[in-house]
Amino acid sequence: MTAIMKREIASYFTSPLGYVFIAVFYGFSGLFLWLGCLKAGQSDMSVVFSMMFFIMLIMIPILTMRTMADDKRQKTDQLTLTSPVSLFGIVAGKFLAAFAVFFCGVLIMLIYAVFLAMAVKNSGGAFDWAVFWGNFTGMILMGGVFISLGIFISNLTENQMIAAVGAIGANLALCMFDLISGYIGSEAVKNVLNGLSVYYKYNEFTVGIFSLKNVVFFLSLIVIFNFLTMRFIERRRWS
Repeated sequence: MTAIMKREIASYFTSPLGYVFIAVFYGFSGLFLWLGCLKAGQSDMSVVFSMMFFIMLIMIPILTMRTMADDKRQKTDQLTLTSPVSLFGIVAGKFLAAFAVFFCGVLIMLIYAVFLAMAVKNSGGAFDWAVFWGNFTGMILMGGVFISLGIFISNLTENQMIAAVGAIGANLALCMFDLISGYIGSEAVKNVLNGLSVYYKYNEFTVGIFSLKNVVFFLSLIVIFNFLTMRFIERRRWS
């Protein structure tokens, strides 16, 4: 697992992909910080985290599009499938590598918070770290869900563009359950759709609601998508 993770991380930074992802993440987060906090004269970063959700929805599929698809296109997946590395090691290595690059982008939010806290302290106020850490946790968990789903979609094709577009579509589908529920007459079906909505649960983090139930929900989705990826790899290994 460690060898695969190191190889994948190296591949992100021997190509422009890793640098472009981090640059775009920093660029948009800085723009939203200026619009939502600096220009508005407030220290609450919730609006920044809320807007970054849509950037993650698009950018993470671009980050994960090559994880499995590129190996299949170059036929190097056969070497991995016939190696003594476990299925868990293959998927976990690729997931952790993509997550590491994503986390490099997310860390900028902590730097923003430190500078905002210093500015607020100098003006005699207090920065709400509890709300920040709730938002930060929500972003980390949401990123993990998008990464695991993106790797799963990448495993279904050898075309990177199809993997990226497919993952964006899948991410949108995950986020539209609460929107669809508004057009459903059945209260039971509506409750089920709302319960499956990732955007609704992420939005709870951005307004300062830290729920252990939501944390478990996001972690469960990460496990499920990685498990499905392993099952598809196993089927290909024995086919």
